[in-house]
Amino acid sequence: MLQNGKDSILLVQPVDASIGSGALVVAEQTESTYSIENELVDEQSKMGRILAYGQNSESFELTAYGVKKDPGQMAVLNAIKQKKKLKVWEVDTIPNTEGTYDAIFAYCFVESAEKSNPGDNFVELSSTLQVEGSSVEGVLESLPEGIENFNKYDFEQPGETGEPEAPAG
Repeated sequence: MLQNGKDSILLVQPVDASIGSGALVVAEQTESTYSIENELVDEQSKMGRILAYGQNSESFELTAYGVKKDPGQMAVLNAIKQKKKLKVWEVDTIPNTEGTYDAIFAYCFVESAEKSNPGDNFVELSSTLQVEGSSVEGVLESLPEGIENFNKYDFEQPGETGEPEAPAG
């Protein structure tokens, strides 16, 4: 089954968040990427070239339209300013066959955060999140409130919702 990019989001949480607190959605995400690279060991011997795997390096890239005081965006900016780690989840918002949500989890250092202010478009926040050690695959039992039904609504009959009529007089 083909995956759609809009069905994957990044969630963040400050590393010093209280136990029991939820993950934060970074508002108005436009793009995110997950990358894994390996530094190959490349040596020459008398018999020829020798290649071997070295250390993996993982990172997340995040781009979002700027939303003032958004807790998720503020968590990213505060992490780099305060030189603190950030917990990051890349989550598939389409439930798997067990009804849970496939995810990748990692402790990250915010390597960079950039806010651009174009004259003719929305403010944009971009950030690079470097994974400490290795990420871990798992599942989330549920998504933060509002994510499952984001931009979805039920069918309505005409006049079913709206503003109450003002009393006459």
